[in-house]
Amino acid sequence: MKLPIRLAIGSIVIGVIVFAIKLLAWRMTGSIALYSDALESLVNIAAAIAAVIALYWSARPADRNHPFGHHKAEYLSAVLEGVLIVIAAVSILREAYLALLEPRSAEFAPMGLALNAGASVINAIWGATLMRIGRRRRSPALIADGKHLWSDVITSVGVLVGLVLANYTGWTVLDPALAAIVAVNILLMGFGLVRSSVGALMDESVDSETFLKIRKIISENAEGAIEVHDLKTRQAARVTFVEFHLVVPGDMTVAASHQICDRIEQALDENFDNVDATIHVEPEDEAKLKGVVVLH
Repeated sequence: MKLPIRLAIGSIVIGVIVFAIKLLAWRMTGSIALYSDALESLVNIAAAIAAVIALYWSARPADRNHPFGHHKAEYLSAVLEGVLIVIAAVSILREAYLALLEPRSAEFAPMGLALNAGASVINAIWGATLMRIGRRRRSPALIADGKHLWSDVITSVGVLVGLVLANYTGWTVLDPALAAIVAVNILLMGFGLVRSSVGALMDESVDSETFLKIRKIISENAEGAIEVHDLKTRQAARVTFVEFHLVVPGDMTVAASHQICDRIEQALDENFDNVDATIHVEPEDEAKLKGVVVLH
């Protein structure tokens, strides 16, 4: 079993443990904020299950119906996680609104708060691990899962601060008020996650820094060619797709132009983990004089 799938399965286990801890913390305090915090952990479990399915599906090799592979399945999981984050935030806002209408005191139980804090530490460590490995392996599902857990950590910190302040000031309204503020932050995070994932599903280009790096690599390794134009890129999970037109002298042989293509592809492979390059060779009368200037 591959590491990303093992990590996603680990997220399910961690989610169940954290949910049980937070549920116990809520029962000990009766805090509406802690109840909302526990509710979000249920969403974490559902999101982790979705990530396992997406990672398993995206790892499948290309076939007749999916010649470019199944990499985008991870983005579907990331979109789902973003939607679940938004739903959790809306649920928390609802509970906070009801509590604001009828303020009630939560029992200040140090053990309950300590349990919630311990669960947050678990989420923080696991979330940081998922994001670190997810970025290294360019896995949208793992990154989304890690961000989801960090949104839970932010919620928990806000909840704990609210309960402590409510206890020492007697302002019972602080419990639901801070829960609402944290929920708005989670809501924004969920929208951001959905937007970035939808952008990838719509074949959004790689970031400008990566694009310029690809452009430079092509230019420096295209000796013998005249020009490169119509350079296009897109990111599909762990694979970077690169496509461009390579203009060569009209009298250049197919074998010679193929050597240039091989040199460019090798250079791209040496600088990126997974690159799928498509090069269309054209004669010099197709030059546009506005693409990548080939260095000589």
